[in-house]
Amino acid sequence: MEDRELIRLSQQRNGEAFGELVKRYKGKVFSLAYGITRDRAAADDLAQEVFIKAYFALPKFKFQSEFGTWLYRISVNHIKDYLRKNKARHLEVPLEELSEKAVATTDPSHEEVWTAEKRRALVQAALARLPEKHRIILILRDIQGLSYEEISRILALSAGTVDSRLHRARKKLRKKIVAAEGWKGGEHEL
Repeated sequence: MEDRELIRLSQQRNGEAFGELVKRYKGKVFSLAYGITRDRAAADDLAQEVFIKAYFALPKFKFQSEFGTWLYRISVNHIKDYLRKNKARHLEVPLEELSEKAVATTDPSHEEVWTAEKRRALVQAALARLPEKHRIILILRDIQGLSYEEISRILALSAGTVDSRLHRARKKLRKKIVAAEGWKGGEHEL
């Protein structure tokens, strides 16, 4: 069944139809929440809360955008609210600690896997240390794979702002990675 039909049925409070929408989008919403919070339990709770909000807001959905875009907008706003309310509870972990943790849990006899795991942990740690607006835009574009147009609608920004913010976010991420690893040379080495 198409999303459009599931939405219409869900607007009439059909639980099975809404359950199907949840099944289709839960992975993306969880992934977004986890990418921003780096906390599985919080991401799971946030995803559930987003779907509860979406369920009650669904009667107002007017099909002026894609359902996914609308749901991402709810998700981003809800996650931002959560971060504002829980700022003191989220202590930053130093990049060095996270990359060492990844190294310690990886079998050094498999050098390629070890290097890839270390690199992934380093990027995730650097991403977690970015300002919220940069972290969100990187996750939406580079992890979730959304188009500039979708991101523009989700974040209520112009396409030009999305482009420039994404450029700045990537630049900041690159600097954090370079600083953590002490890399030298041009951008091509990243």
